Amino acid sequence: KIILGKNGVPVAENFRLEQNTIADRIQVGQARVRTLYLSVDPYMRCRMNEDPGSDYLLPWQLSEVADGGGIGVVEESKHQNLAKGDFVTSFNWPWQTVAILDGSLLQKLDPQLVNGHLSYFLGAAGITGLTALLGIKEKGHVAVGANQTMVVSGAAGACGSLAGQIGRLEGCSRVVGIAGTDEKCSILVQEMGFDAAINYKKGNVAEQLRQLCPGGVDVYFDNVGGDISDTVISQMNQNSHIILCGQISQYNKDVPYPPPLPPDIEKIQKERNITRERFLVLNYMDKQQASVLQLCQWIQEGKLKVRETVVEGLANIGAAFQSMMNGGNIGKQIVSVSK
Repeated sequence: KIILGKNGVPVAENFRLEQNTIADRIQVGQARVRTLYLSVDPYMRCRMNEDPGSDYLLPWQLSEVADGGGIGVVEESKHQNLAKGDFVTSFNWPWQTVAILDGSLLQKLDPQLVNGHLSYFLGAAGITGLTALLGIKEKGHVAVGANQTMVVSGAAGACGSLAGQIGRLEGCSRVVGIAGTDEKCSILVQEMGFDAAINYKKGNVAEQLRQLCPGGVDVYFDNVGGDISDTVISQMNQNSHIILCGQISQYNKDVPYPPPLPPDIEKIQKERNITRERFLVLNYMDKQQASVLQLCQWIQEGKLKVRETVVEGLANIGAAFQSMMNGGNIGKQIVSVSK
């Protein structure tokens, strides 16, 4: 794997697949696992820099195995809480078909909670769903009956597609998404219950926003940053709230996080008392268990619709990452490693 320069754009060629052998025997406390699913996510772009710009992320090391969210099945265990056949997950799963891992770092999964869709634990019932739900609860100030309008950028991505639905479930009266293709916009409205969606690559976004949000914007779930966010912020109401989830348009540039707003937009933010605080889901892990159960309940009840874009094979993980960074996915980008 190659570490990118700070302003580089990641491509599949930054990754290489190697054949290797692992130990025949496992030690006490360990488990041998077979990888089923791996997740590729925008935050991983930061791990391709020597300085990821965050104290909770470690950079990937040159020519070492990359890692991220993963799910697998236990093939052999010498850990007291794990048995052969258990499904397990970790936020630091190595990009390998088989691995020997410290059993204490693995979390057991119950497939029944997600109607048998194990990969949902990497998305809607995992850190992605938690980010959407806790972001809205902690930073969105959504109140039932308050007649609030929410706008979601990157709305057809893993987090955005959930955030719009959760905004509605939590009490928003109007939800408008911004995405990059007509197909994505159609899915948001027809499948995910958004009131409307804007294709930012077509027409005037500011004009369309004014038409679709005549009462202004009360809550903005920001996944992208840049020009789109500036346009949304300029139409936000007094005492409104930005949920600063991601800034994917800025990840290939050498800028601080969160990126500073242009002076005219910052002036609007201050004059209208719009909150824009960094949101990090890992700061709310005391609420993880209850929140995951809530997400699973919504999934089981059909109230939370889940989309995935699945690529087959570990050899294609670099291409999947590149595609996701370019908006090639609808919903969560998943790599299926073995059946």
